[in-house]
Amino acid sequence: MISSKQLSELYQLACEVELRAFKPGNVSVYADGHDMTVADFRNSAEVSAAPLCNPDYSLGEKIFYAVKATREAVACNTNLGIILLCAPLIQAISCNHSGLALRQALRQVLMTTTLEDAEWVFKAITVASPGGLGRSDDQDVSEKPSVNLVEAMRLASAMDRIALQYVTDYQDIFDFAVLIYYNSMSKWGNKDWAAVSVYAGLLSRFPDSHIERKYGDQYSEMVAGKMSQLSNELSKTENPEHTLPLLYSLDQEFKAKGLNPGTMADMTVATVLTVFLEDVIK
Repeated sequence: MISSKQLSELYQLACEVELRAFKPGNVSVYADGHDMTVADFRNSAEVSAAPLCNPDYSLGEKIFYAVKATREAVACNTNLGIILLCAPLIQAISCNHSGLALRQALRQVLMTTTLEDAEWVFKAITVASPGGLGRSDDQDVSEKPSVNLVEAMRLASAMDRIALQYVTDYQDIFDFAVLIYYNSMSKWGNKDWAAVSVYAGLLSRFPDSHIERKYGDQYSEMVAGKMSQLSNELSKTENPEHTLPLLYSLDQEFKAKGLNPGTMADMTVATVLTVFLEDVIK
């Protein structure tokens, strides 16, 4: 079995790899943005790791206490999406006593979520107070849930790509993003640039929930087109650093419009963590 300490280190490394990846529109070591800094994200990863990897916590408790620790440390919502995506993966590893593949272990975790998990997560979302979160007629996070966590996520899944992962057993990650990561690693042998490829690939294929909550779909086609161009450039180059001028240009363009593809940045962290955890299982 993997120890809590190992899990914590892998989670923090996945967060660090994503920060070292130049993700246009998002915060990275190349560029801060949206009133948040790299230091905020590093601090968030560090303080959220212990609750996320606490073997005594239920899934919902992991999420709530990780969000609470982050809020107390940085006073802004840096990592709600990261925590929501990484907690079930970490739970899957912690509870996997029968040698299942990560995806099967994850499915078991998601199939057995409880009403209490939903209550903890609703409280966590309220504490994080993410931007653009409207009210919902059914299972609004400001009220007590009456369904388990996956059922609550199902109700949000049409509007939120992170919620969608809970009801598809992380299909976008296992069937799409992980493959991009492995292909890029076999080509360049560099985790940070593999993460850039994942981010570009996800955004070229799926609209970003964080952007659409703020602006509707007015920028979705433009962002997908630009990120397809980036994916294309990355796929052709032997040296990914040759794409830096394009990355700087896209970053400035997105940030000038106030576009932050935060959902796909969160999905990138979860993809990197998935790869790390699969390697441990193997």
